[in-house]
Amino acid sequence: MTAAQLKRGQKGIIREFTDDILPIKLLELGCLPGNAIELVQIAPFNDPIYINVNGCHIAIRRETALHIELDIVEDTRVL
Repeated sequence: MTAAQLKRGQKGIIREFTDDILPIKLLELGCLPGNAIELVQIAPFNDPIYINVNGCHIAIRRETALHIELDIVEDTRVL
């Protein structure tokens, strides 16, 4: 699954990037393999998406999010 396929509130762990050309700014903000991300919000017309990475809230284009491969984190809390 990619970051572009997340649903609002869904979380994942970054596994790898399918493209070697990812904006340096994303890497500087902690968008690195092994870090958790959460989809916070989707803008009107579905682009861009708003994610939380290590406490940083960033907006990225859906085209860029398609290159971020994730392992989905299932919420195991009991309600």
